[in-house]
Amino acid sequence: MVTPAARKPIVQHLTEQFNLSERVACRLAGLSRTAYRYQSRLRDDMPARLELKALAARYPRYGYLMLHGLLKAQRLVVNKKHTYQLYTEEGLQIRTKKRKKLTRPKQPLEIPTAPNQRWSMDFVSDQLSNGRRFRVLNVVDDYSREIVGQLVSVSISGRQVARFLGQLIEQRTKPAKIVCDNGTEFTSKAMFFWSKESGISLGFIQPGKPTQNAFVESLNGKFRNECLNQHWFRTLDEAKYEIDLWREHYNHVRPHSSLNYMPPVEYAKQVA
Repeated sequence: MVTPAARKPIVQHLTEQFNLSERVACRLAGLSRTAYRYQSRLRDDMPARLELKALAARYPRYGYLMLHGLLKAQRLVVNKKHTYQLYTEEGLQIRTKKRKKLTRPKQPLEIPTAPNQRWSMDFVSDQLSNGRRFRVLNVVDDYSREIVGQLVSVSISGRQVARFLGQLIEQRTKPAKIVCDNGTEFTSKAMFFWSKESGISLGFIQPGKPTQNAFVESLNGKFRNECLNQHWFRTLDEAKYEIDLWREHYNHVRPHSSLNYMPPVEYAKQVA
């Protein structure tokens, strides 16, 4: 079978050597004019194509929509369809396993209307190359999805959580409420007194209902998939360094699907 790519030189030969029109040459070669002209479009796509491949190699867990957001920020593409075409032509599809979804009754989730109205926090655990466990406390702004802060340590007590939140509040506007689960760190005396002194309400979700803390749960999944699972940390300092880099990228560069594919910090500036 003769491919369209093989027919293009035939059309070019007919037009140059026999002075035939493009229409007649394409008809004789059995090639549509659209397919013939596609070569020049490929050349125009080359900057976007090369950058797409580079971004896919740098961020292997990003799908085409995430990569489209990065390309669009560089003004290399305009619409998602174009990005998807390049994505499939380069064979960049991510293979994923389909997971069975548990059917749970949907409950309305209150959405904040401005930054710093409500934060959410939760823990993620991982281990170093020597097997030593460590924990990360993730704190996220539920409106902008910005990571307010991440506390990394081998052991985190309620007193450390309270101290860390106090440091975050000194850097930002104080939220009215912070949502968390019923972990011992969050229900400790230290957190109880911190809540009273700071005037910040702690909202505890129902046991066994992680969907009530959906914003930070979503962040935890991205954090594990794009950061923790991509590195093999030898020391805690090395883990802190890579986590800091990822947080900076997440807040300022990474497109967020729930924010019209804008980074959290850029999205928050729209209402500032």
